[in-house]
Amino acid sequence: MFGTNLLERRSKPERIADEAWQHLVSAVNTAGDSVREAARSARRNGSGLADDASDLVGSAADEARQRAVRAFDALAGRRPALPWALLIGAALAGAAIGWAASSAARVAAARDSRPADDIEFVDVDRPNSPVGLDT
Repeated sequence: MFGTNLLERRSKPERIADEAWQHLVSAVNTAGDSVREAARSARRNGSGLADDASDLVGSAADEARQRAVRAFDALAGRRPALPWALLIGAALAGAAIGWAASSAARVAAARDSRPADDIEFVDVDRPNSPVGLDT
């Protein structure tokens, strides 16, 4: 009872300030719960994004490192190494294409080869009659 009399004796601005303070504390507590829940949700959802971002940053860092090494070598006067794997791959691909083309040409030539005796000559003056070779 003593506490209620004390609260009633306060002035109106003090009571309004006290109520405003209580509302502010309540709002901060509610917002804190919401922020904590949002942080948990963001952490759950953001872990995949963080992995993707770290992969992207890692690949960008690797590329930057390779470029820096190449630039340092160029400034030092060293020539870049030949891409042997690319050259060997191109040579093997060329050999395979050449082998396939020559095989196809041999097969085509074997199909079209007819003996010379089967060729029939036609006399130009007489279009419907075959020409004899003994004439």
